[in-house]
Amino acid sequence: MTETVSPAIRIVVAIILLMVVAPLVVPLLMSISDTAFIVFPPQGFTLKWYAAVLANPEARGSFLFSLELAAIVTTVSLVLGIPCAAGLTRFKVPGQDIMLGIILSPLIVPLIVTGIALLQFFSMMNFRATLLQLVIGHTVVCLPYVIRSVSASFVLANRNLEDAAAVLGAPPHVVATRIVWPQVRPGILAGGVFCFIVSFDDYPISMWLADGNHFPIPLYLYTVIERSFDPSIAAIASLMIFFALLLVLVIERVFGINLARLAS
Repeated sequence: MTETVSPAIRIVVAIILLMVVAPLVVPLLMSISDTAFIVFPPQGFTLKWYAAVLANPEARGSFLFSLELAAIVTTVSLVLGIPCAAGLTRFKVPGQDIMLGIILSPLIVPLIVTGIALLQFFSMMNFRATLLQLVIGHTVVCLPYVIRSVSASFVLANRNLEDAAAVLGAPPHVVATRIVWPQVRPGILAGGVFCFIVSFDDYPISMWLADGNHFPIPLYLYTVIERSFDPSIAAIASLMIFFALLLVLVIERVFGINLARLAS
């Protein structure tokens, strides 16, 4: 028998959803304003600010660089995170809790502190490769998302199916591809998506490690705000929101995975 949800709970959920969605809706509305400055509520309707952003070579360059950086960071995080999650959940490792706490510590430490620490570390090491600095910095922040998501999938995986396949004579690579992979695939994809979005939208780490030749889109958005305050700023923010939503939608449609349910 299904239980009915009380009106009080419905109201609380509606308020929470409103608080989450409202900050995303505001820039979308401001980006279509026909005025030369940001106003709310918007006046008129136009898409010229989106056309101006897409025609701007600096904006396109920053956007493409953020895509490249996020793709590299996601790949590195998955390569490091999957075996780490498997080792910490499926084997008895000495100091397992301490290692897990160290790996997940970037989720607790403020990002601005992490960025300053990385900048000081690279300065002491006299390390000048900016792209590699950004990859390392973003990986430090994004790796915990992959490990938490993949670890959950390994914990929930049915080990009895693996034992049954091995008893029936399946070689290890068959067990890994036919039994383990289908069970952990949702966690790996979810971790990859979260990692990509976090890296793509990251500002605190990029602020300390980027330079003029490696300029992610969040930093470009900040510099545009310093120079002017027209609706093109809202258009850039809206495009970033659209891209993140599109990425999640594609993953859900192509792979049939409900990321929201998996995250919960």
